[in-house]
Amino acid sequence: MTAPAAERPSLWRNREFFALWGGQVISTLGAQVSGTTMPLLVLAITGSPSDAGIVGAAGTLPYLVAHLPAGPLVDRWNRRRILLVSELVAGLALSTVPIAIWLGEVTVAHLAVVAFVQGLCFVFFGLAERAALPRIVPTALLPTAIAHNEARSRGAALAGPPLGGMLFGIDRAVPFLADALSYVIASVGLLFIRSDLQDQTTAPSESLWRATTAGLRWVWRHPLIRAAVLLIAASNVVFQALTLILVVLARHHGATSTTIGIMLGIYSGGGLIGALAASKLHRHFTPRTVIVGVNWIWAALLPLFAFTSNPLLIGAIGAASAFVGPLWNVVIITYMTVLVPDGLLGRVTSAAMTLSWGVMPLASLGAGYLLTTLGPVGSVFVLATVMLVTAVVATASPTVRHAPPLPSHEESA
Repeated sequence: MTAPAAERPSLWRNREFFALWGGQVISTLGAQVSGTTMPLLVLAITGSPSDAGIVGAAGTLPYLVAHLPAGPLVDRWNRRRILLVSELVAGLALSTVPIAIWLGEVTVAHLAVVAFVQGLCFVFFGLAERAALPRIVPTALLPTAIAHNEARSRGAALAGPPLGGMLFGIDRAVPFLADALSYVIASVGLLFIRSDLQDQTTAPSESLWRATTAGLRWVWRHPLIRAAVLLIAASNVVFQALTLILVVLARHHGATSTTIGIMLGIYSGGGLIGALAASKLHRHFTPRTVIVGVNWIWAALLPLFAFTSNPLLIGAIGAASAFVGPLWNVVIITYMTVLVPDGLLGRVTSAAMTLSWGVMPLASLGAGYLLTTLGPVGSVFVLATVMLVTAVVATASPTVRHAPPLPSHEESA
């Protein structure tokens, strides 16, 4: 039976969710600013797409090497402390970049180390936040909370690139200084979270290795989650490589850093609109429709990047592809959050993200290689081919075709 509207819990009356969400708006915006300008800085000091790919790979390497061990640690350690320390350490690492720029000592190796530390902190924070979310938000509001988190990320991705490009044009150090400050500000918001974020049934006596592999075993035993994770891995290869390729493509056509920032902002604007729509759209589409349909939309849009030299049009094509991404994320993340026991949530999430995000370092390196050997247009066609194959596999999967419905607000009320 549906509860009366007056009795429904309100997400925005949840002080702790608002404090977490608001702080991450600032932090994520800062990360987008520095993330946009990091390849621009590498290209400015070396002129090498391969070096930019190496720094990008360093930033995503923790997704491969740290997610699995981080999962059981998030289930055992104080999650509030993990959230706070991750923000502060990332801010400290970013603060060394403007110092190195001012001293004239910035190097690719230094930037790679900073990117790695920032990625490592992102891994721990992301796992702790996702594991803590069910302790802060009622089950009935989880899809909406996840959609708001998507909107947070997409909104930052909309504003961050143009802001980063503008700040980079003022001074190369300014974007990184702004990001370091954003981490400090976000840390203040975490101090307002007082709820117990732990599951007291987690067994700390379990060996770290067994705890680490528990998440992998759970994912492997659930065919739908397993199929979804592998499909996400394929799309992550494409879109991680695509970002650097589009930056080089725009530079090849004479775009300035500000224009590139605007281009990436338009790209991300589609994701923001999609995230705002996802909290309602997920009720109107079956998971099978979302998982299969999104992959075919991407397969249709990717080749279009090769046929334009206008950075704003490149951004518009990217916006169309980004629009459908949040709907995919809401479906998959809600499945995992609802189905996985709280005591295993950190480990299962870390296993899923190791498999799906661990491909990103290879994607960054691959993007640098493709750009060096085939150029930006040839690289786009390679990615389009990978996306087409992924769409065919998603359509043919019997597990995806028989995906069960998501929990609804009415069912949970």
